[in-house]
Amino acid sequence: MIKVVGVRFKSAGKIYYFDPGELDIPVESFVIVETVRGLEFGKVVIGEREVQEDDIVLPLKQVIRLATPEDIEQMEKNRSKENEAKEICLQKIATHELPMKLVDVEYTFDGSKVIFYFTAEGRVDFRELVKDLASVFRTRIELRQIGVRDEAKMVGGVGSCGRVLCCASFLGDFEPVSIRMAKDQNLSLNPTKISGICGRLMCCLKYENEGYECNKCNKKCNKAEEKLLEHEDEDSLDNDGITSEKNTPEAEDNKNNESTSP
Repeated sequence: MIKVVGVRFKSAGKIYYFDPGELDIPVESFVIVETVRGLEFGKVVIGEREVQEDDIVLPLKQVIRLATPEDIEQMEKNRSKENEAKEICLQKIATHELPMKLVDVEYTFDGSKVIFYFTAEGRVDFRELVKDLASVFRTRIELRQIGVRDEAKMVGGVGSCGRVLCCASFLGDFEPVSIRMAKDQNLSLNPTKISGICGRLMCCLKYENEGYECNKCNKKCNKAEEKLLEHEDEDSLDNDGITSEKNTPEAEDNKNNESTSP
């Protein structure tokens, strides 16, 4: 068993496990952790616990420290710089007339990299854009193309149910959703009825799917049980017929005649 804590870097982002070391880290506290991108600022959403080695990816990165007021102030500065960077990038995209839609901008905690998230119909040659952005921000630039579901998760919104999008409020990961799930739940197959604002099948089709699958299994089991009972009844009837034939008076007379005959 390995001791871990669960950390999120975004409000509805994926939960990552880290080694708390000797630190006493309460839930809802902010921490500085080591990641492949360098130091990052995150929030503890799963308290200290022990998990099996097979449930995590080793080796675990370390929690460096609990976040200080200076760390929180640095994150607030990064947020304000992200808004400025977004405006600049939009201007550069328009200048280069690139067929892409800027969705979000993210500064790493230490400011060593700026990540620009965008959507596009196909591949985009943004090499000149990267050069322009690097000359403006004087740091490493990364342009990352994302899908429409990730775009909805980042931007947020309200679904047809009237609630905040699941992906933007609590879903950490996207799970596969198929049209078969809608059919099993006897839902209308009209795309406008079963699609989210991202244009893909609604994630909530997955929530009750397991219950419908259990119902299907139960129905199959019931049918199999009924067939088994029918076969047992038929066998019972056959056995009763044979027994009754053997015990009839005619059968007894025939037996006696056979035994007395010369």
